[in-house]
Amino acid sequence: MSRIGKLPVELPLGVSVTLGNENFVQVKGPRGTLERIFHPEMVLEQEQDNGTIHVRRPSDEPRHRALHGLTRSLLFNMVTGVASGYEKELMIEGTGYRAELEGRDLVMQLGYSHPIRFVAQPGIEFTVEDRGKRVIVRGIDKELVGQVAVRIRSARPPEPYKGKGVRYSDERIRRKAGKAGKVGG
Repeated sequence: MSRIGKLPVELPLGVSVTLGNENFVQVKGPRGTLERIFHPEMVLEQEQDNGTIHVRRPSDEPRHRALHGLTRSLLFNMVTGVASGYEKELMIEGTGYRAELEGRDLVMQLGYSHPIRFVAQPGIEFTVEDRGKRVIVRGIDKELVGQVAVRIRSARPPEPYKGKGVRYSDERIRRKAGKAGKVGG
C-alpha cells in the first residue's frame, strides 16, 4: 500500500471539505476556496466524527498505486493552502537588477533594454523587500505559486560565473572559475 496514500488528511480548525459527485472536491478555509476534480477511480471518504479524509484505491494495479499517493498529496496541499497558504522567496542579484510593485503587478529590471512585467493572477500576491532585491510570491494554490515563481526565475536565470540573476532563496549556484588568463610569454 502507498505510504503517502494511506495517511489520513487531517482537517484543521476552520477548514471544511465538500465531496461532490464524480470526485469533485471543494475545500473552504480562512484564506479562500479551492476546487478540483480527482480521478474517478479513486475513492474519497470523509469521517464525520473526527473530520479526517481517507483516500482508497480500487485495486493494486500500478496505475492505481500511483494515483493513490498523488490524490492524497493534492488533497493535503489544498487543505494546507486554504489554512495557511504557500509562499516562494526569490533573490535578485546583479548591479542594477531590481523589482518593484506597480499596483498588484511586479515590474523587474533585469539588465534588458526593457522592464519585465508580471501580471498578478487571481490568487497570487507579490511582496518586494530589501530595496527590490527580494520577491515573495504568496497564494493558496501550491501549484500556481510554484508556476509563477518558475516564470519569474526564467526571466533571468542565475549564471555560474558571477551569480547574477534571479534565484530561489534556498538555491545554491555552483560557481565556475573565469578565464585563467594568458599563460606564458
